Amino acid sequence: MTESFNRESWLAQLRQQVPEISPAEALTRQAGGALLIDVREDHERADGTPAGALGLSRGFLELRIEQTEANRERPIVALCGSGQRSLLAAEALQRMGYRQVSSVAGGFNRWKAEGLPIVTGALDADAAERYSRQLRLPQVGEAGQARLGAAKIVLLGAGGLGAPAALYLAAAGVGQLTLIDDDRVERSNLHRQVIHADARVGMAKTESARLALNALNPRVRIETREERLRADNVERLLAGHDLVIDGADNFAARYLIAAASRRLSLPMVYGAVERFTGQVSVFDPRRDDAPCYRCLFPEPPSAAEAPNCSEAGVLGVLPGLIGLLQATEALKLILDLGETLSGRLLHVDALGMRFRETRLRRDPSCPGCGRDAVFHGYEDIAQLCASA
Repeated sequence: MTESFNRESWLAQLRQQVPEISPAEALTRQAGGALLIDVREDHERADGTPAGALGLSRGFLELRIEQTEANRERPIVALCGSGQRSLLAAEALQRMGYRQVSSVAGGFNRWKAEGLPIVTGALDADAAERYSRQLRLPQVGEAGQARLGAAKIVLLGAGGLGAPAALYLAAAGVGQLTLIDDDRVERSNLHRQVIHADARVGMAKTESARLALNALNPRVRIETREERLRADNVERLLAGHDLVIDGADNFAARYLIAAASRRLSLPMVYGAVERFTGQVSVFDPRRDDAPCYRCLFPEPPSAAEAPNCSEAGVLGVLPGLIGLLQATEALKLILDLGETLSGRLLHVDALGMRFRETRLRRDPSCPGCGRDAVFHGYEDIAQLCASA
């Protein structure tokens, strides 16, 4: 009885300190520029939240509010399920110096009962738990996770670069991954192509990768294309996606991807490895100032100048490092976060563990994107690479 009395007394004191307003008044203030914060947990918001509200759970409010709203003068309205946690949240914000803070009496239960606008959570309970650490990033949140869930990424190659990139993109909740590869798993692949397993030696790489990705995250749709990228199918394979990750092991495929990505206006996340070194960049044809792949490599080198892994060898962990950097750039592109590697080439020296950056500028005379560049067809590009 004493405990109940103390609790009620404590809440009464909070109500003396924190103004309580009705849901209708909260909606009016929100329309006038106030920030409405739903302080319930992620799984609670999965069933719905006030339209336009920021989801920021009570346990992380003090840690993250300044990243979202640093202006202490902006009106803030806190909302929870019934109106009690929001009192605590509002009181905490007052202690942090926010001067115009109020709490919604009756919380979301009353908001919903009064028929005020709500949006159903884009995430169900499974997604809210699965992506909880990512959702806590103010730069991602439910809106960003929904963008990832709607994204379609095509990966050329389910090998050294495609393996780590696909695993982390699937784990992040990218809606669809399309894997293009016509090879089969060999035992020599396993030291670097970590998406495969010894028991699946001889299986098509696309199918082996699909099994691993579905086991990791069954929510992600995996499309497989067991065919080799050629001049007559490159546009068909890439069309309908948001970006392409280049995990090719030959220049002919890269030149075809570069041309198709420009024609389809798809960002191309480039990666390459050899022995103990690697490179990563982004070629984004949506930007007028961005260089293209052929600004870096105007003409294809000969096989002797650019041997593949089977000829030159590669440290097994290096493709993992480069593939993860490619996955990072892909997520940034989908979420429109930070500064991508467009216009920059990142060199990785694994032996010295050094990262070096080279600026890439658009070449006015580039045969791919220059002012006089003429596209003569994919077959012309294939023949150019064959002649090299």
